[in-house]
Order: sequence, then C-alpha cells, then structure tokens
Amino acid sequence: METPPASPSPASTASTYTFVEDLRAEGTDAVLDRVLGAYGCDTLTVAAAYHRARDVTPHGPARVTLRRDGTHFVPPADLFDGLRLVPPAQVGAEEEPLRELRRRTAERGAALHGWTVFLHNTTLGLAHPDVTQRNCFGDRAAPADLCPAHPDVRAYAVALARSVARAGVDAVVAESLHYGTFGHGYHHERSFVPLGPLAEFLLGLCFCPYCAERAEAAGVDAGAARAEAARVVSRVLDGADPQSTDFPEAVAAYVRTRTDTVTSLAAAVADAVADEGSRLVFLDLTGAVKGYADGRPTGALAVDEAWRIGVDAAAVSAVVPGYTVLAYARDPERIAADVSAYRAALRDGCSLRAVLRPGVPDTESAERLAAKTAAATGPGGADAVDFYHYGLVPFPVLDRIPVALKGRQGRH
Repeated sequence: METPPASPSPASTASTYTFVEDLRAEGTDAVLDRVLGAYGCDTLTVAAAYHRARDVTPHGPARVTLRRDGTHFVPPADLFDGLRLVPPAQVGAEEEPLRELRRRTAERGAALHGWTVFLHNTTLGLAHPDVTQRNCFGDRAAPADLCPAHPDVRAYAVALARSVARAGVDAVVAESLHYGTFGHGYHHERSFVPLGPLAEFLLGLCFCPYCAERAEAAGVDAGAARAEAARVVSRVLDGADPQSTDFPEAVAAYVRTRTDTVTSLAAAVADAVADEGSRLVFLDLTGAVKGYADGRPTGALAVDEAWRIGVDAAAVSAVVPGYTVLAYARDPERIAADVSAYRAALRDGCSLRAVLRPGVPDTESAERLAAKTAAATGPGGADAVDFYHYGLVPFPVLDRIPVALKGRQGRH
C-alpha cells in the first residue's frame, strides 16, 4: 500500500542526521525522544539510500559498523522496470522503515527528511563500469562515481528520487547529485605521487562520450580538452613539479559545460520529487571537499569553488526549492562568510540549510557549537541548521546540540 504524500508540516529549523541502523539498534522511540525532545530538533533526517562505509559507532551495539550500498526500501517495480541500474536493497528493507518513521514523526508533529546518496555507488559502478566517470587517459578508475551525463544514470536518479519521495518524506535530501572528485572514488586509495591540486582535479574530470557530447554541443572541443588534461597530468606523473602548471584554457572551457549537466539533472529530479508530493533539497558537498579532514578550509569560499564538482549554486537554486551546504569549519567567521555567500548566490524562494559537526574534527565544546550555529543562521545566513551525525559521535557530544539551539533562539 502506498503512503500518501506528506502532509504540510511547520518550517523545519533544526535536524539531526541519522541512520536506519541507529533506530533499529537503540529503538525508534528512544532516538526520537533524544533528537526531537532532548536535543530540541523539529526534524529527523534519515538515510534512505546510502553507500559503502566503515564507521566507528560509539553508542551502537556494534562499535564498528560496516555499511553497504543500497536502499532502505524495496525498489518499486513500476519505477525501475526496464532500467539497467537498480539499487540493491539494504537488509531489512522489506520492513519499510521509512514508512514507519513517517508515521512516528508525524505523531510527534515533526518533519522527516529522506537523505539519499545518488551517484556515489560502488556496487552499481563495478557491475556497470560504462556508467562511471572516465578520466583523460580513458580509465574507468572511479567505480563509486556514476557519471551525471550518462542517460542510464539520469534515469536511475529520477527513479530513486521518486522512490524516496513516495515513502512520504517531507523532503528528499540529495547527496552526490553531481560529479565526483578523484580523491574520493573508491574505498581504499593509494598514490605515492605528489599530484598537487591541479593534476588531482584534472585526473577526476570525466571525458566519457556523453560528457564530451554535451561539451561539443556547447561549442567546446572536448578532444582538445582531454588531450590538454592528459598532457598536464602526464608531466606530473613523470616527475614534474605539481605546483608549476597553469590551468589549460581548453580544459577550463570544458569544465564550464559540466554545470549545465548537473543543473538539468537536478531539475529533472526535483520535478520527479514534486510529482510524488515532496520537495528536493540539493546537498552541495563543496564544504566537505574543502574542510572535511580538519575543519580548516582555506582559499576561496565554498560557493566560489563549487564548479569543481560541476555545481553552479545560482543555477541549481533556480530549479530546486531547497539547498544545503556543509559548514565544515572550526572558525565561526569562516562559516558565516561561507553561508552568507551561498545565501547571496541563491535565488529568492530557495531555502538554505547548513550542516554542522558537533564534535571532532572541528568542534571542541558546546560553546563553540553554539557560536557556529549562530554564525550559520545569523542575518543573511541559513534558514535551518542540521547536525551530523547521531550515530557517529558519543552522547556527550550530541548533548551540545540543545545548548547550541537554545543560544540561537535567544538571539532571535
């Protein structure tokens, strides 16, 4: 039986990211009591479709948790019939945990967001290497990164989005609905060559036939761009100074065409989600690209480097109703600058959310989290703040969340 579209809910102002496994392990009511009660959030953001990972889970029954690619629902036959790419289902998917969560959160007057990883899927990439990104040397060496220009991938993304929306969530939070980067294409990676930022970026560009076709349609010589990228990377692999090369203009022109690929895909997915009675929130991973490891992003603001993953924030915000940024920084001033720059770039009417980490590597105290929350949601900032992640940090760290939210309320 289908779940009806989500009923209108109050504007979401704070959420905590969770895994279905967290709810199973600790009990749904216990987790909801903490997130929606003790922590003061009004929304639960749960992983509806996730990717492979190995996580330290400090308060779970398994202290180290191995995750696999897949969905927490059985892929609907009517949506995936005839498609080449069908996501595997997670263990327990037949129990329909999203529908049950929809019911439980609605009873508490809270919203439910379905966090969905779209184009980062090692299982599908290994089974169908032709749909993955192909680098300037012709290698299919990033099995986790499905190419957003490939028609089979685009059809898969639309079907996946419809599936999550159909479970009745108030919003589908779209992670990795864009190009992947070279540094995060597989689960165990080695490079004993100092690539430098330019060669690493170029080695992550996709030159598959579909990307090349889109570039050529925009008047860009894809062959020349690929040759230039290969020339620059080859010099570095041969031992040249990785810091000494300029960005080739042919490649720059090629890179600019990628934003249309991502924007059009976001538009198609947003329309599909709306047809199912929900709304799409586009998650821009640039903040993680810059600050994931240590919370010390440097250089240009995140919005000015989103092009590296094929994202034009202004263009995407014109086709989606919601946008999320990752504020992975220790410094509240950096967070305020990043978030306000995104706010200035987004079109009017597109809501903005900022994700903060309440613990390591970039938050050492409740006071620091409160300062960062205020910075993210101050004048010209985000409409809502999300905390990452319930199952990955100790309870004393999660206890910083209500302190941060109370401080924010006191300033408004």
